[in-house]
Amino acid sequence: MTILPSSFACAVLFAMASVCTAEPIRIESGLIEGQQGPLLTVYRGIPFAMPPVGELRWRPPQASMPWRGIRKAEDFAPICPQSGASVPGAPAEPSSEDCLYLNIWTPARRPDAKLPVMVWIYGGGFTTGSASMPLYWGDRLALRGVLVVTISYRVGAFGFMAHPELSRESPDHVSGNYGLLDQIAALRWVQRNIGAFGGDPHRVTIFGQSAGSCSVCLLMSSPSAKGLFQRAIAESGAAFPPLAAVPGSDVLHLKGAEEKGLALQRKLGAASLADMRRMPAAEILKAAQDMPWMFLLDGRVIGREPYDVFSAGHQVDVPLLLGTNGDEGRPFLEGAVVTASNFRSDLSHTILANIPASVLAHYPSNTDDEAYASRAALERDVRFGWDAWTWAKLQSTTGKAAVYYYHFAHLPPAPAGSPWARWGAGHWAELPYVFGHPDQAPGAWTAQDRALSETLIGYWTNFAKNGNPNGPGLADWPVFTCAKPQVLHFDSAIHVGGVANLDKLEALDRYFTEVRKPRLAVK
Repeated sequence: MTILPSSFACAVLFAMASVCTAEPIRIESGLIEGQQGPLLTVYRGIPFAMPPVGELRWRPPQASMPWRGIRKAEDFAPICPQSGASVPGAPAEPSSEDCLYLNIWTPARRPDAKLPVMVWIYGGGFTTGSASMPLYWGDRLALRGVLVVTISYRVGAFGFMAHPELSRESPDHVSGNYGLLDQIAALRWVQRNIGAFGGDPHRVTIFGQSAGSCSVCLLMSSPSAKGLFQRAIAESGAAFPPLAAVPGSDVLHLKGAEEKGLALQRKLGAASLADMRRMPAAEILKAAQDMPWMFLLDGRVIGREPYDVFSAGHQVDVPLLLGTNGDEGRPFLEGAVVTASNFRSDLSHTILANIPASVLAHYPSNTDDEAYASRAALERDVRFGWDAWTWAKLQSTTGKAAVYYYHFAHLPPAPAGSPWARWGAGHWAELPYVFGHPDQAPGAWTAQDRALSETLIGYWTNFAKNGNPNGPGLADWPVFTCAKPQVLHFDSAIHVGGVANLDKLEALDRYFTEVRKPRLAVK
């Protein structure tokens, strides 16, 4: 998908054709003024923490400093240092380590409006992402009576490097997960300040896609995030497979992550952590770009595997809306040659390396076409499908708050021959519909596409308002329970049905259960 530059301005909101400077409002750091249109006011580039540069590189976020006078919140801040884009075709944006900012779209005209708040956490595999790309602008959602916040967090080595020297610096003797700490700091800022923008700090919904959805899972698993949000929306991502089943999972534990930090130090030729802090960000980025970076079980932010947290009923127990797309796995095969002859051997080089024959029996590969379809289905189910199903089951079993489960299989009208046409209802496919920005992508977008976008916006914003997506003019979305596992399917028509690809998910579940048994026996 190529996001069209011409839509950059019109996507802000049709209601801001005439824009003026809003009256200054006071937040904890000082006075701030945004840009006001007839229906919405937008604030861009509000700092929620100190720039994580110099001695603050690889440290938890520190509270932003107050300013004198009036700060103009007219321009988006740079994105955090990264290589590539989190959504294919997204426009290039300037980057800087000075990136801990957030953006706000609000329809409120009074600070006592107490509107529900939706806080967006971007995806990008914890290595890329932007809080300011046009796709994520909150105008269309905000026009439904909610306040939208998009937050930035450190990614890649800047956000997730652990290191023995960093652990020794920490009073908790841990390191890494700075990106998650950024998310928590932003949510705390929202609690302290969002009332000035007309938001209700007691009705905060976190929502995210891919790594952002995984972040929602981790925040629901983290005691540090308790009380910071009251609802959660998760689109295509979580963290429930047993780590023992994940190749290279040693780096998801503190000791292994520290070893990876030392490996980065050696690549950089640095004598110490102090040397690494003095190096230009570009050097760090170049050396780290081929290394895997993501969250880890540090014993502080993430104390236990999310599966264990939810199984014990210790999660942040809030209403949950979650789901996946019908063709999630196809984008991950772009450029790959999958044939009947190489189907099994190629798995050894991927996150699917440990999948046993008992599971592969559900993914036949007798012909080249069959092998490709099965590989795409494996990528879909292992990366996303099983996670969502397991999350829904656990929350509906050990939690008291309701679960609403969706399956998005509607095919966006991508131009023939484009990667998006090959991907079908792939990863990212629901995003233009959720944010109401289908015109940012080329294609023959139809009245049906626009109606579906309005429907998703209605469900998402109703959920933010009430913890229930249902409302006037919308098809009934039933609660998911293990006794009655009902899913709302967004396809050529909207209908209620069962869990998609259930036989395959059940095969994966049996495998993951076996992997967990030795660990459970030790306990």
